[in-house]
Amino acid sequence: MERSSVEMLTEWDIVEARQSGRNEAKKIGFGAVDQARITTAISELARNIYLYAETGHISIEILEVDDKKGIKIIAKDKGPGIKDIRLVIQDGYSTSQGLGAGLPGVRRLMDEFDIQTWAGEGTEVSIIKWLR
Repeated sequence: MERSSVEMLTEWDIVEARQSGRNEAKKIGFGAVDQARITTAISELARNIYLYAETGHISIEILEVDDKKGIKIIAKDKGPGIKDIRLVIQDGYSTSQGLGAGLPGVRRLMDEFDIQTWAGEGTEVSIIKWLR
């Protein structure tokens, strides 16, 4: 299991996390469309860490389960946590006056999506895209 990690401290770290995800996705055989889906999801998660949490990181790992290959991204922060998960995963909800495509968009782009949050301690979002 190969893993890379990017600390999220500046906007440039968002770019680095995206590029790292694209490189890993390309390496295991994802096509251009899925590479774009993966980098978009990473960008959204990294941006959330940058905007809402004090510190955090994006880790990217290659998965090999039985005869399946995939990529797993974990976005973990030490922010305030999310008060209402059900609300933030609804389409159209936004706290940043954005389009509200954030976490619901990430969930649609990927094959698996899991979110855990702890008040005052942080949030962890885990997403997986499987190679078809």
